Amino acid sequence: MDASVLVKACRPRQWTKNLLVFAAPLFAFTVDPDIWFAASGSLVAFCLISSAIYLLNDSLDVEADRQHPRKRHRPIAAGEVSVPLALTTSTLLAVISLTLAAAVSARLAGVILAYGLIQGGYCLRLKREPLLDLFCIAAGFLLRAMAGGVAAGLALSPWFLLTVGLLALFLAVEKRKAELQIALDRGVMARQVLARYSLPLLLRLEGLVSTSAFMSYSLWAAGSALNGASTSWMLLTVPFVLVGIFRYKLLSDPEEAERRRVSNPDRTVEKPEEILLGDRGIKLTLLGWLSTTAVIGALSHAS
Repeated sequence: MDASVLVKACRPRQWTKNLLVFAAPLFAFTVDPDIWFAASGSLVAFCLISSAIYLLNDSLDVEADRQHPRKRHRPIAAGEVSVPLALTTSTLLAVISLTLAAAVSARLAGVILAYGLIQGGYCLRLKREPLLDLFCIAAGFLLRAMAGGVAAGLALSPWFLLTVGLLALFLAVEKRKAELQIALDRGVMARQVLARYSLPLLLRLEGLVSTSAFMSYSLWAAGSALNGASTSWMLLTVPFVLVGIFRYKLLSDPEEAERRRVSNPDRTVEKPEEILLGDRGIKLTLLGWLSTTAVIGALSHAS
């Protein structure tokens, strides 16, 4: 077997999600190399543990994936990687991840262990439980954001953690909404849990979490007076967050999503990472947010 096939089964394209570990050091506006080195260690640990979970998930779902028009091309479902090899590799990656995390920080090892347990539970059972599946997805992103700060010994603002958790919950709701819309169009439920959701319910959840996420980010951006960002100049980034949420809601609108599926069937809101990396409007919004944050950080550091 070609080793590249096993690497592909680890879904390295999904590792971009793990860049969230750098959020806490970024917002601390620090250039301390020790902090960034520790955060980099948490990045590697999360890449390993997330790949371990992907291998476990695809091994458990191998029969269902073979019936899916897109997932049947995954290496395990396609028979290019055997289930025993995938499970052995998954166990090995999990052990290496925990070992590396423990070498960086005992608290980081705790975060990695929590991630593994929650996502393992998701693979085994919780992905079939409505609402709990959304919280499991959101927990994965929240733990990534915590990992960088924990590894570097940084204090984490509760507003920062709440914002990350709510934004992750928003993306999880959007993912399920897109999956449900596709399932209704095709007449086939790709996930068992989709039968317990409806579009009106997901729209209500979408409105609740997006509003809450925007408010918590605004409170964090207000500065240290509210136990938030180190400078209230971060309020200048609030419009970018609002535009980003609006843009994502536009892309996830059923009629707009259908037009996009016709023009580009591989880029749907079912895969949030494809939208974040592929949509021009989202990329420009992220660029504006990052540029503004970098300027604020540079001015704060200079002063």
